[in-house]
Amino acid sequence: MKRALLIVAAIALAFVGWVLYANFGGESDVAGGASASASAERGAYLVRLGNCMACHTDRGGAAWAGGRAIDTPFGIVYTSNLTPDPEQGLGRWSAADFWRSLHHGRSRDGRLLYPAFPYPNYTEVTREDSDAMFAYLRTVPAVPRANTPHQLRWPYSTQAALAVWRALYFRDGEYQPEPRQSAEWNRGAYLVRGLGHCSACHTARNALGASSDMMDLSGGLIPMQNWYAPSLASNAEAGVGHWSLDDTVRLLRTGTTGIATVLGPMAEVVQSSTQHLSAQDALAMATFLQTVPASQPATPDAPAAAVQVSARIAERGARIYRQQCAQCHGERGEGVPGAYPPLVGNRAVTLPLTANLVQVVLGGGFAPATEGNPRPYGMPPFVMLLDDADVAAVLTHIRTSWGNQAAAVTEFDVARQRGGSFR
Repeated sequence: MKRALLIVAAIALAFVGWVLYANFGGESDVAGGASASASAERGAYLVRLGNCMACHTDRGGAAWAGGRAIDTPFGIVYTSNLTPDPEQGLGRWSAADFWRSLHHGRSRDGRLLYPAFPYPNYTEVTREDSDAMFAYLRTVPAVPRANTPHQLRWPYSTQAALAVWRALYFRDGEYQPEPRQSAEWNRGAYLVRGLGHCSACHTARNALGASSDMMDLSGGLIPMQNWYAPSLASNAEAGVGHWSLDDTVRLLRTGTTGIATVLGPMAEVVQSSTQHLSAQDALAMATFLQTVPASQPATPDAPAAAVQVSARIAERGARIYRQQCAQCHGERGEGVPGAYPPLVGNRAVTLPLTANLVQVVLGGGFAPATEGNPRPYGMPPFVMLLDDADVAAVLTHIRTSWGNQAAAVTEFDVARQRGGSFR
């Protein structure tokens, strides 16, 4: 019995030691002042690329003062005050403290930070860029707004549980250029993987909110938002390997091209972040995105079998389409160039996962207003006009008409989305 207890104790100590080493033992030195080249002007550009204000400014609140609630499957995380207020914000932080938060996911006082703050991506940000971001944040007006305590369920609320999560899933490390690729490609990879934190949405996550590869871009359902971030590694979803560089750049900077328009969470990203990309950085990101490795073998898809739809549902879907949709999208889903997207052959329409389609019909679809597209066309919400059976029928009609061959949408699919049951 004593021997068994000793073995258990030894295993427990080894586990604790492993967790401690994973969280504290391999940290690179964060000492030192800010880089001499740190520029607040450059930092302002970089924090826009990171879309930092979107989270660190509450709706109706002061800029950068935090307090925005981030809903997660484990409870609510509230964003922190990034103004230079000495008591509540970053006023007593150094450039080294700020870099440690990005690179190691650790606060000035040593607390481990929750990965709702995407430090698994920001760890790739260089010290030079981190210092520039910090220099900019030192220039914003100080706001003495106290940070709101997180509301996480036990044990997710404990530092011990977070330490175990980090030991399992987080590794720090700056971006290492790929020597076989061009400087432009490497710049794009650095932005996509780091500040752009694209994998924060475009990656599938396990039950603990982690991905086996944080740089994977093969798509995933965004927890709590009920939107699917389509795969950037599949030309059948959101991959751009078969697009021109010009179209890819245009989508990043304006939110629309002649062949695609961003909606939902990506519209917010374009609105607040990527429309502000310099021409050089937009081209770099496009160059990288066009080479994202395919998530599946590049073999031709077998011809899809014709989808069987009951006459009742087919008639109902066609009738609703004529009444509510045809005026903008055309009698045969052909759309209107520059205004309303075509539904024929539209890969967003035929995605296997129908979450986004249901979201758009219920809540409306709105492209971002950008300098390159200042007055975008939008789609009104039908949440109060169509019931679940109506939405299922009209989406089934769209997904099975004019040559589209995708699976039918069920009332359960719509009810689940309307009720927000995706987690």
